[in-house]
Amino acid sequence: MRSLTKAFKMATDIVREGVLAINKPRGISSAQVIRECQKVFNPSKFFKPMIDAEIAKRMNESGQQFARRKQIRKASQVKMGHGGTLDPLATGVLILGIGSGTKVLSQFLECTKTYETVILFGASTDTYDRVGRILTKRPYDHITREKVEKELASMKGPLTQIPPLYSALKMNGKPLYEYAREGKPIPREIEGREVEIKDIELLEWYEPGKHSHRWPVEEAEAAERNLAEQVWRVKKLQETNKKLSPEEKEEDDQAIAAHESFKRKFEQRQDELIKDAPAKRARNSKNPPMMSGALGQLPQPIYSDKGTHLVPDAPDENTPPPWTDEGPPAARVRLTVTSGFYIRSFCHDLGAKMDSAALMAELCRSRQSDFAVGGTNCLEFDDLSKGEEVWAPQVASMLEQWSNENKDKAPGPSPAASQRPQKRKHEHKSSSPGPDTPKHKHQKHHHKDKSEKRRHSKSPEESRSSPKVEATESNGDAKQAKEPQLGKKEAEPAKEEAKPNNATRSDDEKSWNGIED
Repeated sequence: MRSLTKAFKMATDIVREGVLAINKPRGISSAQVIRECQKVFNPSKFFKPMIDAEIAKRMNESGQQFARRKQIRKASQVKMGHGGTLDPLATGVLILGIGSGTKVLSQFLECTKTYETVILFGASTDTYDRVGRILTKRPYDHITREKVEKELASMKGPLTQIPPLYSALKMNGKPLYEYAREGKPIPREIEGREVEIKDIELLEWYEPGKHSHRWPVEEAEAAERNLAEQVWRVKKLQETNKKLSPEEKEEDDQAIAAHESFKRKFEQRQDELIKDAPAKRARNSKNPPMMSGALGQLPQPIYSDKGTHLVPDAPDENTPPPWTDEGPPAARVRLTVTSGFYIRSFCHDLGAKMDSAALMAELCRSRQSDFAVGGTNCLEFDDLSKGEEVWAPQVASMLEQWSNENKDKAPGPSPAASQRPQKRKHEHKSSSPGPDTPKHKHQKHHHKDKSEKRRHSKSPEESRSSPKVEATESNGDAKQAKEPQLGKKEAEPAKEEAKPNNATRSDDEKSWNGIED
């Protein structure tokens, strides 16, 4: 630790960028992890060179005062994103991109991942985990360790996995829970995912009465249970390629009819999950007008905590069990799976294969790509609250490790590269402006007339040498920062640096740039 601290003090003026991982705690969303990191990183000395360089870049951009203030306010935060969402119930590896590291986050979506999960037998819920509501209870006295190990071995390999009951995935253009809300029949063909279990192992077996895991107390209503039975029947028929009998079809129709009375209450529960609307901007500002080019004092960022405390605490030995006998057994299983695998669906399916039911009680992503819990490139979340002298040397080492391992892979400058203003200066020197056409001469004259009004505006030579992406990144300044058309060789790098489309990003996620929740 001393050597890390000494090396960190010797290079405090370096713009730090790259990729690392953090051990996400239970109960908060992946987006909230980003906000908690920014709350610590933004005022730090460690990331000050990055923020100063980004603000200087925005200051040199032409455009209206309001648009510039908006861009500079955005630049005053450490640019971050994550490489794949973890549920609030889950813990473990959450890959974070910082600065230019956000551009490579998409590559982590397709890699294999290793999970450790605790499966509790005897009951299933609408969310397939311990925070949902009980849909069904099944016998569990016949379940033994030997039977579970045999079934686990048979599940290894490629398979088609059906998403969870109320997954947000769309089927025939509509999320599955929308069919439940509208009281419509579930489509007969439920789209599955081609996934693979590359490795699976039973780590620990918990005998009945020897563990603290519990089913949830709240039970689903009758209409919702009937709807779940309908979905599971369709799923089973898809797997066996059988058709519904007239009696089964009539039962399905009755389940949908009974669901009408349940629909309104379910809709209210879904509405409670809608994120808070952003605060409206006041039309008439009380602040006095400022001279052209002045930015005034930027407001301090507001950090939301609405992504915290999203799941109840795990039960302990003192929690009263919801059963009268010794209770069901439980198992801790480790799986290495391909992208798109649902661990909660695996737990549910294992319960069905054991002629019982099951739910996911715990989940930890222990590894994703080359990042692992407890590894040299995975930061402990609690270290953020211990001060910059604790987390900064670790982050510096992790970003340097990423830079050394990805010199030929990662686009753009390495985390230990020079500051951005120097990079812009280098680009300016290396650029070769074309001949002055009449159009270019007119632009020169136009810039000359307004040079006194816009002291921070670019010269026409800088305008020609800067890539187009700078105009697109400034959003509202795009029209004012319009530049002469670049040649093909100059335009190609600009396309590679273009930002992802934010049209579908929710208000909760606009403060960071990366893979969405």
